[in-house]
Amino acid sequence: MGRSGIRGSRIGAGPRGENERGPSVTRVAVTFWCAIGHSTSPIFAATADVPTTWDCNACDRPAGLDPDNPPALAPTGPFKSHLAYVRDRRSPADADAILAEALTKLRAAA
Repeated sequence: MGRSGIRGSRIGAGPRGENERGPSVTRVAVTFWCAIGHSTSPIFAATADVPTTWDCNACDRPAGLDPDNPPALAPTGPFKSHLAYVRDRRSPADADAILAEALTKLRAAA
C-alpha cells in the first residue's frame, strides 16, 4: 500500500531553511568538567557570556572550565524538617503564646 504525503511533516508546514527562520547565529561548544571526570559540552552563542560553572549532566555536581581544577562540591547541611526550621525561628515561649491565641479564637468560634 502506497502512502501519500511527506514523512516528518504536517499539513500547512512551509519550507524549511534559513529563509523562514532567519540567519543562524554563530555557536560555540564549551566543555565543562566535574570533579568525577565527566565532561559536559553545552552550546552557546559566540557572543554570549560563558559562565564559569555549569551543572554536570551525569552527576549534577558543579563543573568548571579547567579539567585539572574542577570546582568543589558545595557543602550542604543535614536535612531539616519544617518543624526544625520553625523551632529555629521561634522560642518555646513564642510557641506557647501562639498556641494560646489560636485556642482562644477556636473556643470563641464554637
